[in-house]
Amino acid sequence: MKRFVLIVAGLLAACSQGSDSVVFHAASNPATLADWNVLDIRQGHLVPSGGSTVYEVNAPLFTDYAHKMRTIYSPSVAPVRDDGSLDFAVGTVISKTFYYPENETGTVITPDNGRDAIDLSTHRLIETRLMVLRETGWSPVSYVWNEAETEARLKRTGAVVPLTLSGTDFAYVVPNENQCAGCHATDMTTKVLHPLGATGPQIKNRGHMVVSGIMQHGATAVQADYRDTNLSLDDRARSYLAGNCAHCHNPVGPADTSGLDLSLSAQVGPEMGRCKPPIAAGSGTGGHKFSIMPGDPDNSIMTYRLASTDPGSMMPELGRGLVHAEGVALIREWIAEMDGDCGT
Repeated sequence: MKRFVLIVAGLLAACSQGSDSVVFHAASNPATLADWNVLDIRQGHLVPSGGSTVYEVNAPLFTDYAHKMRTIYSPSVAPVRDDGSLDFAVGTVISKTFYYPENETGTVITPDNGRDAIDLSTHRLIETRLMVLRETGWSPVSYVWNEAETEARLKRTGAVVPLTLSGTDFAYVVPNENQCAGCHATDMTTKVLHPLGATGPQIKNRGHMVVSGIMQHGATAVQADYRDTNLSLDDRARSYLAGNCAHCHNPVGPADTSGLDLSLSAQVGPEMGRCKPPIAAGSGTGGHKFSIMPGDPDNSIMTYRLASTDPGSMMPELGRGLVHAEGVALIREWIAEMDGDCGT
């Protein structure tokens, strides 16, 4: 039945491709994702539409093993600022679609290698999030897909989607608008929202984005792909922490009271947690004394919190209900290879 519905939806979409550009909604959020013309269903596949271009990132945020297809539509070529961020024009729409591969047992865990189209006969669409640049600044918008994968509807208050992932039942949580804003406002002195992945250092296929007219060529540093085992362990671990934690854990971020700075510019010392006692972790320490105990991941608060699913201890505290086993293993290896001690 699902395959039949997808075929019909694909035929209808193919017959209605009248708009050749993203539809920018300057003041309000329409009820359906289709109203933006950012994505389209064609021949049973979800594909970019309206001039949107697929991009990939070096340090993706872990979201319960969900795969992600990311796109950018920009009405003009975005210059690269000195800090690596892109100076997008009003009218820019960035999308991120969360989905899982499916087999006869339900959704499954497989490596996410990125793609330009999602085969709806073998994948389950969950949600599509937009970041829209209006005159007033960036606005986060979330749309949740129906089970037939024919339509995604606006969800301001979030949602819970029951899934069976590799034989284990769990609840995928779609964030509400306030939670989206909480992560995308990385500077609490200004509380200005901005994209996290669509930056010069993060974009993996920068050459393609330049050729596609999305961004200018800029001499910015490239953030390490933490999945690439050919790179140094230090670069990979620091990139993982920057991509998954630094939007909160930076000197002016929402978690500034922790005194922990996990951004790429931080030094591997007390500011990154080395021999640093907790300030505001409460019961989330697991009984350990330091955020990072050099050479001893078993007695480090950082690895304890990354490996926890207790709401009072887990980090990140939003966006996941499962443990990112590969990410935890990377940070454990990084800490295990650190020299020195904390004088205890």
